[in-house]
Amino acid sequence: MAEKVKLIDVSKCTGCRGCQLACKQWNQQPARQTENYGTYQNPPDLQWNTWTLIRFQEVAEKDKLKWLFRKDGCMHCTDAACVKVCPSGALHYTDFGTVAINHSVCIGCKECVSACPFNIPRYDRVTDKVYKCDLCLSRLEADLIPACAKACPTGAITFGDKDKMIKKAYARVKELGGDASVYGDKFVSGTHVIYVLQERPKVYQNLPSKPSVPFSVIVWKDILKPLSLLAAGGVIGGSFVHYILHGPKLPDEPGQEKGGE
Repeated sequence: MAEKVKLIDVSKCTGCRGCQLACKQWNQQPARQTENYGTYQNPPDLQWNTWTLIRFQEVAEKDKLKWLFRKDGCMHCTDAACVKVCPSGALHYTDFGTVAINHSVCIGCKECVSACPFNIPRYDRVTDKVYKCDLCLSRLEADLIPACAKACPTGAITFGDKDKMIKKAYARVKELGGDASVYGDKFVSGTHVIYVLQERPKVYQNLPSKPSVPFSVIVWKDILKPLSLLAAGGVIGGSFVHYILHGPKLPDEPGQEKGGE
């Protein structure tokens, strides 16, 4: 099955939040009361019940103010850190190359929350589960495009085969010129959500220029955890060798206790 990519052209986004609402409706996510922090962005950040968020950003440019809108959500990494650290297998790859989550086996350990370089997964205390966008897996399996792409009125969100979407992204960057760039396809592992940015990545809030897995996660996953498993294996192996050489350890028979005659 061909890998799929969601292409987000921020230059066409008007901040209507149609994608945000469509995500809520399709995934039947409950509403949650939020507070006004002096911005049109609402809620203030991604939440366990909000997997898609339009970020509103004001940028001062000489004598004028410019709005930057960006749809935020799971990037669906090809070599996803969340999948690597998930101990229960709840986070997994799909046939489309995306990352889905099976909540029935999620144990709420929050390892994925710590590992994600894009700060995407969100934990819910009530259910003791982690939630994030699954790129509308149920729709993809029914040969439908994601709800956010379906609802977008300006064509800022499109969805299709990976090669076609990447080609389209670079053609759009060439058309825009200036500081426009493609974000996501050149990372070490690549992502299945790609941006066409009008500005340099560092200009956008909550969008890392060089996303990387936290060093503490790398140390635990690649060094400490294998060593702990090796140590545990050594104990088991030593016990097995002792059993082969000396047989099972039996309780002392009467009259053979230590020190007895």
